[in-house]
Amino acid sequence: MKPKITTGHPYPLEPLFGKILSPFERFLRQTTAGGIVLMGMTLLTLVVASSPWGDAYRHLWETPFRVGLGLRTLEMSLHAWLNEGLMALFFLLVGLELKREIMVGELASPRNAALPVAGAVGGMLAPAGIYLLFNPSGPAAAGWGVPMATDIAFAVGILVLLAWRIPRGVIIFLTALAIADDLGAVLVIALFFTRAIDMQLLAAAAALLGILVLLNRGGIRHSLPYAILGILLWLALLKSGIHATLAGVLLAFVIPPRPIFTPHQFDERLDAVKRALHEAESDSEGSDIFLSIARLFGLAERLERTSAAVQSPQQRMEHRLAPWVTFGIIPLFAMANAGLDVSAMPIREVVLQPVTLGVVLGLVFGKFLGITGFSWLAVRLGMASLPGGVGWRHISGAAWLGGIGFTMSLFIGQLAFAGAPSLFEQARLGTMLASLISAILGLGWLYFGARGASADG
Repeated sequence: MKPKITTGHPYPLEPLFGKILSPFERFLRQTTAGGIVLMGMTLLTLVVASSPWGDAYRHLWETPFRVGLGLRTLEMSLHAWLNEGLMALFFLLVGLELKREIMVGELASPRNAALPVAGAVGGMLAPAGIYLLFNPSGPAAAGWGVPMATDIAFAVGILVLLAWRIPRGVIIFLTALAIADDLGAVLVIALFFTRAIDMQLLAAAAALLGILVLLNRGGIRHSLPYAILGILLWLALLKSGIHATLAGVLLAFVIPPRPIFTPHQFDERLDAVKRALHEAESDSEGSDIFLSIARLFGLAERLERTSAAVQSPQQRMEHRLAPWVTFGIIPLFAMANAGLDVSAMPIREVVLQPVTLGVVLGLVFGKFLGITGFSWLAVRLGMASLPGGVGWRHISGAAWLGGIGFTMSLFIGQLAFAGAPSLFEQARLGTMLASLISAILGLGWLYFGARGASADG
């Protein structure tokens, strides 16, 4: 029996491509996949770091690498290039996501933003307070910022595993909270973890930022000028003493959020392209086939330019950058910073150190108490309300998951304990233990306690 021949597309488009995803759904799927990759890379790194190849692995990241021409060169270790350079792209993506949420997302409405912002504030203050109870003075006190951060990829990636059991509003709440939390972490880095400042280079950075603002206000929509000036801004901040990764956040807020064409202009240009396409099709009958192909190619290029013009530079940059950050930079960061040699470490002794206890208890219990407490207070005072179908047991489960610090906690730990490697080892162990405990508590809480929780709000 011969197969039936049909016209049009041979396969149904919906099963093949799925539905057209909203920006949040696309972000959520990518974040979830990134969280899974990050978990796998972290486990692999722990295995390698505790193996006979552990020392060679750690020495690899201290290999010097030079970039530049002639006398104008910049040399840093691979580890420093990752933490100071590639992580600037991570902060650029964080800034773009934060900007999108403030403009059109969950943080756009003061009423909607109040609950996750209140939770984020509580989720930063309570962990820092608990940490300082164990480390009130001395070099260890510098690590108070370590338990303040929530890792969005890990936390949301784990929460989505229970998407079939919890309301969608819980995922939106935790995502918005983690993004607001990232802003808090950026402010902490900017205000408290800077070296001696070179005012001339800081002035140069301010001038570059001013030029970027002028490009934005002048309607420049091409990405190249922003990329070139962004690199110069990064170099100026790197040499000024302010942490260079903040260049990514500053650059994000000057990337134009609006496209060249409005939807109406886009529609008009699409109609013009379609008319030209029909004319080319009718004119091609009996004409040279190579000439027809050339005309169609020109129309296709015109359509491509028109489609690009209806996308804002911010949309294009976030779309192109996100896969590289999610599946490249963050796993590399885990490889470089999660290499804890568990086999050579007296775990019992290290766990009982004040720094480790402060980080573990700050992330696990501080995040839970701070997020739930400040969220409850915001609702009680009438500043916010629970999303539809979301109860306090859902908020509490998300609060446990907020204790998954990892990426940002390790990053702040390196800054806080730059001159005290033993303290950083304690903070690193505390971060990883707390993230594991928080993930288990959050999953268990939501799995067994979320049923019927919408009635308790």
